[in-house]
Amino acid sequence: MSPSLTNGEILRQRYVVQEQVGRGGTGSIYLAEDTRLQGRLCALKEVEHNQALPEEVLAQAREQFFREASVLARLDHPNLPKVSDFFSVESRDYLVMDFVPGKDLRQLMQEARRNNTFLPEKDVLGWAVQIADALDYLHRQEPPIIHRDIKPSNLKLTPSGLVKLVDFGLVKIMAPGEVTITVIQGQGTALYTPLEQYGGDDTHTDSRADIFSFGATLYHLLTNEPPAEARKRFLNSRSLTPPIDINPRLSPSVERAVLWAMSLHPDDRPADVLTFRDALLGKTETPVQNQIDRFGFETPQFDIFSQEQIASYIALGLFLVGLIATVIR
Repeated sequence: MSPSLTNGEILRQRYVVQEQVGRGGTGSIYLAEDTRLQGRLCALKEVEHNQALPEEVLAQAREQFFREASVLARLDHPNLPKVSDFFSVESRDYLVMDFVPGKDLRQLMQEARRNNTFLPEKDVLGWAVQIADALDYLHRQEPPIIHRDIKPSNLKLTPSGLVKLVDFGLVKIMAPGEVTITVIQGQGTALYTPLEQYGGDDTHTDSRADIFSFGATLYHLLTNEPPAEARKRFLNSRSLTPPIDINPRLSPSVERAVLWAMSLHPDDRPADVLTFRDALLGKTETPVQNQIDRFGFETPQFDIFSQEQIASYIALGLFLVGLIATVIR
């Protein structure tokens, strides 16, 4: 699909489009110059709503966009790009935010893979601490803000060493008692998306969804291999390879923390992102019941059989062994 804006086009008599730098399912991201602040570059995130929606639903979607954009504009954190403006041009809405220079973590991981090596665990943990700080800030807003699309390509490393969470494409404002529609259609990137985020039902999505995506992102960064999707793991618990089997240099405590965050059920994950951060750094223990055993599948959270049933099966097995031995003799 061709870009909706052309190079040199001016929006609001202020933003001069320089080039398209990204493309998503809802529109494009452009690099632009802010003519009111000489030398300032910014990113224009375009939101193109589905015009096939009923008029009432489309109006609700645009209203929600402006409500959420106004919340994002109030955020101020060093690991988040600053949203400085938002506006509409005909059927499209735009967010204006700081342009973040540097490579994203997906690019750095791919470079390591091409060199037949892994990103140093120390570096990844350093980035993880910054990401955790940003997510904690978002989750502590009133109402909480859930990012819902954490992945390596949405994390940029600036020349100064700061990691920035750059895309608010699927952000969800958790207004109490409010059932909202999805402003920006889509449910995140499948590799990093928890089960509860599928199906478009936001009523079961909370900060633990970001913890799952955060854990899946770290899995990918530490192994150079994408994690098995949550849907595949639900059908086949052996489909997720333990990270240390891919990267033997990983610390066992880091592996346990990552797999804890990637638990399929939200209740089995860390309660908050700071708890996850502390587990990554070895400051807290990962619950044994949330670890993945060496065969690559999750330890069951419940007993499939009662102790009485197990004893009965053992007795039956011993009886059959004895019977076979008698027949052979």
